[in-house]
Amino acid sequence: MSGPGHGVPSAAEVNAAHAAKKHFVGMPAPLGYVAGVGRGATGFTTRSDIGPAREASDVSDDRHAPPPKKPRKHDDDEEVDLNESNYDEFAGYGGSLVGKARNRKQRLGNAREKYTPMTDAMLAKSMGGQSVSAIDPKSGLASALPGTASGMLTPSGDLDLRKIGQARNTLMDLKLKQSSDSVSGQTVVDPKGYLTDLQSMIPTYGGDINDVKKARLLLKSIRETNPNHPPAWIASARLEEVTGKIQAARNLIMKGTEVCPKSEDVWLEAARLQTPEIAKACVAQAVAEIPMAVRLWMKAADLEQEDKSKKKVFRKALERIPNSVKLWKAAVELENPEDARILLARAVECCPASTELWMALARLETYENARKVLNTAREHNPTDRTIWISAAKLEEANGNDKMVQKIVDRAIAALSASGVEINKEFWMKDAMDSEKGGSIMTCQAIIKAVIGVGVDEEDRKETWLEDAESCINQQANECARAIFAHALSVFPKKKSIWLRAAYFEKSHGTRESLESLLQQAVQHCPQAEVLWLMGAKSKWLANDVPAARSILSLAFQANPNSEEIWLAAVKLESENNEYDRARKLLTRARDSKKGAPTARVYMKSAKLEWELDALKTALKLVEEGLEKYDDFDKLWMMKAQILQALKKIEAARDTFGVAVKRCPQSVPLWRLAARLELDQNNTTKARSIIEKARLRNSRNPELWLEAVRIEREKGTKEQALALMARALQECPTSGILWAEAIFMENKPQRKSKSVEALKKCEHDPNVLLAVARLFWSERKVEKCRDWMTRTVKLEPDLGDSWVNYYKFELLHGTLDQQEDIKKRCIASEPKHGELWCKYSKDIRYWKESIEFFLLMAAKDLKPPQ
Repeated sequence: MSGPGHGVPSAAEVNAAHAAKKHFVGMPAPLGYVAGVGRGATGFTTRSDIGPAREASDVSDDRHAPPPKKPRKHDDDEEVDLNESNYDEFAGYGGSLVGKARNRKQRLGNAREKYTPMTDAMLAKSMGGQSVSAIDPKSGLASALPGTASGMLTPSGDLDLRKIGQARNTLMDLKLKQSSDSVSGQTVVDPKGYLTDLQSMIPTYGGDINDVKKARLLLKSIRETNPNHPPAWIASARLEEVTGKIQAARNLIMKGTEVCPKSEDVWLEAARLQTPEIAKACVAQAVAEIPMAVRLWMKAADLEQEDKSKKKVFRKALERIPNSVKLWKAAVELENPEDARILLARAVECCPASTELWMALARLETYENARKVLNTAREHNPTDRTIWISAAKLEEANGNDKMVQKIVDRAIAALSASGVEINKEFWMKDAMDSEKGGSIMTCQAIIKAVIGVGVDEEDRKETWLEDAESCINQQANECARAIFAHALSVFPKKKSIWLRAAYFEKSHGTRESLESLLQQAVQHCPQAEVLWLMGAKSKWLANDVPAARSILSLAFQANPNSEEIWLAAVKLESENNEYDRARKLLTRARDSKKGAPTARVYMKSAKLEWELDALKTALKLVEEGLEKYDDFDKLWMMKAQILQALKKIEAARDTFGVAVKRCPQSVPLWRLAARLELDQNNTTKARSIIEKARLRNSRNPELWLEAVRIEREKGTKEQALALMARALQECPTSGILWAEAIFMENKPQRKSKSVEALKKCEHDPNVLLAVARLFWSERKVEKCRDWMTRTVKLEPDLGDSWVNYYKFELLHGTLDQQEDIKKRCIASEPKHGELWCKYSKDIRYWKESIEFFLLMAAKDLKPPQ
């Protein structure tokens, strides 16, 4: 027991003793003090400590301020966490037995020895073939690399990447040498193929592996639920094949052959997945299980390398399946003609319904035997039209032309009697195939037999012309010729059919075929002037001028008052230098009793004299013509131009003044009148004339274009642009205006302008030509050529297109391309186009050819800028 008497101190004494030893006892805790924090405890704060909630703008409470930061220690003093959670009974604080033995400077030194790897961008450049020899020191990489220590920095401070590459190669060589065999000295690593080996280890499937797992589980469930379902085994095998597990695929499919031994598809899949030798054994087992499977026998033959082995397989197959046409055809293809004939003789016995086998046998037999074969084939296949067509081809090939039409007609009758529908489209296709095979008479006989099938009587003409056009588009010219022949036999008096047939012969036939057709045409349609003229022109182009005169003479007899025939005769004589003959013909034509005194006859009369430089005579003839035909604008134009040639400017001006009053709707008259004033530097007068013309002829694009060009020539670009804007508002679908507007824009805006032009007038040749010239100005050769081709196809009569195309090929094409454009232009005989008519209408070149105009215009044409 303790008590006062036993020397035990009282409570007051203890407190006094504590007070003497600890000066803080009984004093309030300092701010921020947390009891037990030095022994691992964590502080916490309650609502009673901080009081009620305060606004963010309230004055802070200094009682709960954070503890002050400790002063920074010297670098040699390392700060150690003395928390009990960091204490280890063996290693002490911080996990180190030596405590503060490591110096901070040493650790910092070791940290500075770390290397920074190269960036992905630099690696990508090196892989892409770009040469990067140094790193920009400002990029921050140079400071992180050990430049001075490794000796790889250039004197300027940049990193030499070539030395890095050399060091890398040296290191790789060293590693390869280290991996060599110590006994034989040979390397166990292929230095050239190790990347290939790594590539082969990469799986080929690039999809989500989770999808593969789901598919694998699903297919497994299907196989377990319905093991006799072949598609499940095939799909499972293909899944493994796609993911690169070929052996697993083989194992699965072989298991499928065990479960589904009667499935042809499973066996074929198994043969596909196996190696060739194993595939042979697999197919052998398959045909044992399914001996009637044709595809398995075909696969077995495909797996054989030698024809002898293939033949053996096919013969075994035919023993099992003698009625398989596919097997017979494959077997015949491996034989020589004699053995094939014997084999086919047996084949048609086993497969009498196969038309192909009968046809093949007939081709290998002699003429007499082939006829017997086809007759037998027709007995076995009474509803097959191809046997009849083959019989017709056989007769044609052996010169028995009379039988061809009879066989085709008999075929139509026999098939109709057997209840077979005569399908016109099928027979037309057979006719085209016969033409391609060289059986022209068979083709024509088929056309004649079926062209009227299913066509109403009132629709025959239009339908047959459409059929002929369809054949022409498919390059079946003989079929088209046969259609025209049949149509003309039914409608011999139809001028339109004769014309279509004549144009067809002109484009796709020979001169002889054209002239023969025209001779028949004028006999049936003697009043068709154009047919006479085509015949005369054909003879003239063949340099047979007497024959051309003879045709025109016959044409005069049939059409005594025909203006076209008179003028054609005049042209024939004048272009063959028979000027006296031409003058006499024109004199007779102007005679009201014997000829055709029309306005064009007077114009041609005056033009001939003008061409022969007899200007006064020409002027007299023009005035005579104007007395009778004062509303014919071309006579007024000729008079004014002849006066200009005679240097009578005032008289020409007066002529234009009268002319525009008599012919106010003639746009060329207004334009020529304005051009006369421009040539005399009377710009204001020219503007006035065009303004009057626009008032008389509203919405006329040619007059608007003339007004725009007047301003452009005088240098008032702003006024020209304003006029063009008004013109496009009034004539929004005018190709000539849009074509001009494109090149009035500055180069950056031309493309957008061309797009707008194509939207407004997509099929206008002037716009297409402008777009082609735009590509030409941008040096886009192939695009320009494509658009030029499109332009001349759309409108071959536009001479400007041919001139631009030829000039383009002169600069960018080959000699063959240039000659091709020239020939196509001559064949098209263009007559229109502003640039083209500048030369073709020039009186000085009245005797020149189309080739001359093409070369002359192309020489003066400047490439677009």
